[in-house]
Amino acid sequence: MKRIDILLVEDDPGDVELTREGLVRGKMLVNLNTVDDGIKALRYLRGEEPYTAAAVRPDIILLDLNLPRMDGQETLKAIKADARLKCIPVVVLTTSEAESDIRKCYELGASCYIAKPVGFEAFLKIIRSLEDFWFTVVTMPPKE
Repeated sequence: MKRIDILLVEDDPGDVELTREGLVRGKMLVNLNTVDDGIKALRYLRGEEPYTAAAVRPDIILLDLNLPRMDGQETLKAIKADARLKCIPVVVLTTSEAESDIRKCYELGASCYIAKPVGFEAFLKIIRSLEDFWFTVVTMPPKE
């Protein structure tokens, strides 16, 4: 079974655990790495300190919008502006349902936008759906 590498950019520990739980219950072998803000995400993705030894190029990035230091939209913009990172699919997974956020994220190159549902089972269903779609249906870009 192929291992899937995911970078979760999320500052809410509860949402990190919900995501981890959803992936553990899934069908795929997943390596979930997490960072809690956009600056750390970019350092991780670029293999910069303190992530030089631990950074694994993800197959997909799950990105929250409401982050400290550098928000999700700024992080998305930086990822898509970097020639080495821009082909990594970015799934925005956030509480915001604002049309302006949705539009802006797609303009910046988000692969898809998902509003986090309320409730444990609904959240797990979203994570399983993501897993089914992105790792069963979609042909992913090769890792460099």
